[in-house]
Amino acid sequence: MIQWWQILLLTLYSAYQICDELTISTSAGSPVFAGLITGLIMGDLTTGLYIGGGLQLMVLGVGTFGGASRIDATSGAVLATAFSVAQGIKPELAISTIAVPVAALMVYTDILGRFSTTYFAHRIDKHIETFDYAAIERNYLYGAIPWGLSRALPVFLALALGGGAVDTIVKGIGEVQWLAYGLTLAGKMLPALGFAILLRYLPVKRNLHYLALGFGITAMLTTVYSNLTSAGTALATVVNDFDATPFKGLPMIGIAIIGIALATIHYKNGQNAGSSSDTSQHTELSESGEIEDDEI
Repeated sequence: MIQWWQILLLTLYSAYQICDELTISTSAGSPVFAGLITGLIMGDLTTGLYIGGGLQLMVLGVGTFGGASRIDATSGAVLATAFSVAQGIKPELAISTIAVPVAALMVYTDILGRFSTTYFAHRIDKHIETFDYAAIERNYLYGAIPWGLSRALPVFLALALGGGAVDTIVKGIGEVQWLAYGLTLAGKMLPALGFAILLRYLPVKRNLHYLALGFGITAMLTTVYSNLTSAGTALATVVNDFDATPFKGLPMIGIAIIGIALATIHYKNGQNAGSSSDTSQHTELSESGEIEDDEI
């Protein structure tokens, strides 16, 4: 059962995360951060990071343009993690049965939040004519109220009232094995969908060599370090004092080091190209449709 103080903290975080995403931009409004915070509050950090990371990968290539709304994977991560820990639901099942539907439904509250802030925008326009700067700042801050409520109110209602309903739905799904297996598989496939969307909008054709290099490095390091992990596990069974835990993180460490090196080389090449080019700024459209140089 979710305690009252957990509901309070998660509600306050839900109100803050959207304001952070729109203004402060510290990444506190990202799904993986939401999984981290919710996992800490609920007492299961592993489940929180699993669900938050899965949803983060799902929305890698999803963005908003202008006033467009998108699925709210952050609120989905909060509710999926909370109910997964409280109700004992498998993380994969929580992603597909709770996180994804909630993320889709929260589009409507996002639209409501955007619509409500226009009231304060018109008030700001009025105060601009009278040069009332204090009122302009005050109404700008008032705009955070409907934004915060657009996330906090649904999350609060779901946490306070939806526990029994969620438990009933998940138990009903669990009794239908083929449906439960299908939803679990869908939850595991969502990160791959996020990568596919991201690759769709990235200039892959122009940088195909980097994609091939990354795939090759990942495949080789995974094979090498998987064998090292197996060796470490075998040694741990023989030597009692041997700790095989550090071997489990080796693939990501190797990939991260190579990624940092490639990013540094790319950054330095970009600096050198910029210093030798014309000082006049221009916007160039490549054959892949990507806008190069500064967009603003």
